[in-house]
Amino acid sequence: MGGDFPKDLFVQSISLPTVKALSELHRNKPEDAIAALEPARKYEYGAGPGTPANFEPVYIRGLAYMQMNDGARAATEFQKMLDHRGALALNELYPLAQLNLARAYVQQGDSAKARTAYQDFLTLWKDADPDIPILKQAKAEYAKLQ
Repeated sequence: MGGDFPKDLFVQSISLPTVKALSELHRNKPEDAIAALEPARKYEYGAGPGTPANFEPVYIRGLAYMQMNDGARAATEFQKMLDHRGALALNELYPLAQLNLARAYVQQGDSAKARTAYQDFLTLWKDADPDIPILKQAKAEYAKLQ
């Protein structure tokens, strides 16, 4: 895997670990997913001058912690993304990180923080098509907290 680009930093340290981690998540092996992402950790905020942050490993690590029912560590990963929005301002994972932050707070049993995180997500998506499945699901999850 990755033999065609043995010196390509992005491929070897970010892309391949991310793909492997996704595979491990789909096989319900979150610990293996987290281990697979370790090479990407040092590049989460960029791989050098002029290279954008790559938050896919952070997001996937958060999902792995969620799969492990470790809401505290999941929240840390999702919050890490949200705290660095300017690094890659239009990253499509930001709203999903916001939603999963709310879910991580639910896992922790922190309803107040969960409500706030859901409200922030719903505000971000206030103009979205109301029939988008993830939006409908988020609204239902939020309603359960009321």
